[in-house]
Amino acid sequence: MTTLKCPDTPTAQGAVNICNQLHEAGFEAVLAGGCVRDILLGRVPKDYDIATSAVPKEVQRVFPDSEAIGAAFGVILVKIPQGAYEIATFRKDGDYMDGRHPETVTFTSIEEDAHRRDFTVNALFFDPKTNDVIDYVGGLKDLDLRILRCVGNPDERFREDYLRLLRAIRFSSQLDFKVAKETMDSICLNGNLIAKVSPERIRTEMERLLCNDRRETGLSLLHTSGLLAEIFPELSAMVGCEQPPEFHPEGDVWVHTLLVMKQLESPSFPLAMGTLLHDVGKPPTQTFEDRIRFNQHEKVGAEIANAICRRLRCSNEDTEHITWLVNQHMRVAHIPEMRDSKRKRLVREEGFSDLMELFRADCLGSIGTLTNYDWIMDYKESIPEEVIRPPALVTGNHLIEMGYKPGPLFKEILTAIEDAQLENEIHTYDEAVTWLQSRWPNPV
Repeated sequence: MTTLKCPDTPTAQGAVNICNQLHEAGFEAVLAGGCVRDILLGRVPKDYDIATSAVPKEVQRVFPDSEAIGAAFGVILVKIPQGAYEIATFRKDGDYMDGRHPETVTFTSIEEDAHRRDFTVNALFFDPKTNDVIDYVGGLKDLDLRILRCVGNPDERFREDYLRLLRAIRFSSQLDFKVAKETMDSICLNGNLIAKVSPERIRTEMERLLCNDRRETGLSLLHTSGLLAEIFPELSAMVGCEQPPEFHPEGDVWVHTLLVMKQLESPSFPLAMGTLLHDVGKPPTQTFEDRIRFNQHEKVGAEIANAICRRLRCSNEDTEHITWLVNQHMRVAHIPEMRDSKRKRLVREEGFSDLMELFRADCLGSIGTLTNYDWIMDYKESIPEEVIRPPALVTGNHLIEMGYKPGPLFKEILTAIEDAQLENEIHTYDEAVTWLQSRWPNPV
């Protein structure tokens, strides 16, 4: 029997205290699933799930202030000072008809509960009363071998919950585990089922996959398993899409994208997604002229990225940011040669730091040099905030006082004045008025 010491953290101790209270009330209670796996791997669990022999009503008698968030499936939420914890009754699931939820649930033993879980390494239990790890499905062996394997028949597991197809890829990359052959064969066989999963669930899994340190491995597995073509046919089109070797010696658009993704450092989801999609416009714009070209691929890519984000039900804020990154990623290399006004306007954009991280990764994923990146970062650090975002010399009210009529021209005039200011051509209100009247002498 393998023993384990539970982490000495408030969150972990809160879970142990809940188990102890259930024990004192006469029930079995164990830590279950991912938290046990992570502790055994030396990782810090993000949360702790508890499994028990107590049925929901009995759990609520022990914890009167608890909330029944899924009583039909035996799940009760308990909130204590150390955090919020889900307590699930040991159960056996009936048939799955919708690829997500069982039609029926039968409360049962801890051993049967282990056999209804997705992967062996996620079907481990820890009894804090004895410090024993409880393993009915070979999870400890797979943990040592660093193998991700379905519990029981993989076809059955994936047809119970189609999202497990994507979760398998995510767990494999996140944990650095090899997917067992029979499990991978089943993913390839059943991959078309992922199309039946709600966009929101797919997006959540993609967030976890793209924001872990081995995201490029997960993306590569998505391709080899066939899931990429099912979820993102636009990305699948990158595979085999040739690039000019003088600029991209690393290979096709897909190979380049994987290399760029690998270079990112702790990205947010919008940055990771924007980086993943930055060249999505290349396949539909590829031409063979004097060399391979992708004219306006950033603009076409932005339209495709917007459609993908809408399809995944991303928030409006994330969608706008991702689309902006794709649309702007080609401009960064030209910053050193830009006019001052254009350069300062781009540098002060709210998402500029993400754009620069994409640019850094893009350089390392192709030509491998950061000369341009370093110049831009030095420039950005050398320019005070008041220089790139100076106070307005002339406002709309000023224009009205001068006799100009409000309308579309206002924006043109005010933008032109600020450009002159950013170019250091004017510095005061009087200089701005003189400059304005030389170009728009008669109020209109």
